[in-house]
Amino acid sequence: MSNDKRLWRWRSSPLRRREDVIEAWIVLTVWLVVVIIGGVAAFVTDRSAGHEFAEQRAHRHAVSAVLLTDARRGVTSDWSTDGRVQGTVRWKAPDGSARTGQTMVDGGSKAGAQVTVWQDDRGRLSPSQPTGRGEGHVEAALFGAAAALAVAAPALGVGALARARLDRRRLARWDREWDLVGPQWDRRTG
Repeated sequence: MSNDKRLWRWRSSPLRRREDVIEAWIVLTVWLVVVIIGGVAAFVTDRSAGHEFAEQRAHRHAVSAVLLTDARRGVTSDWSTDGRVQGTVRWKAPDGSARTGQTMVDGGSKAGAQVTVWQDDRGRLSPSQPTGRGEGHVEAALFGAAAALAVAAPALGVGALARARLDRRRLARWDREWDLVGPQWDRRTG
């Protein structure tokens, strides 16, 4: 398609209607929103998620803990994706004090078993191990893509609705004009 055909709404023409110019501005605005604001949203979200994952890696540490009660298999382990259940454990905090708390452990583990738990710099249990570097990059990119989509979808939807209204206006105007011109054609051909 030549540039003339793509940019016809911007040129002066006796056939160009006001709705054509409005539609051209709508299309331009929607694409600017999708590309620029969607791109910024994707970039910011990707960077934020990447930073969060890096913070997790820097401040979560694996420590050995002792399981205090049996971690029985049951309904909870059947419904979990990895067969883990809630268990009570004891571990040492970075300051050397003994701590006790609940965390997810392998179902079927017996009291006294050594388990690995994750704690933050203050000795509080973390719900999971930090996201790895490679996995973090992938997840951050997916979050960025989702953010771009969250910006693009409403913009494209609003643009489509606005263009549909313009199409209805054009068709209504065409009907009115045809009502004026149509009878003249009938006389010539009849």
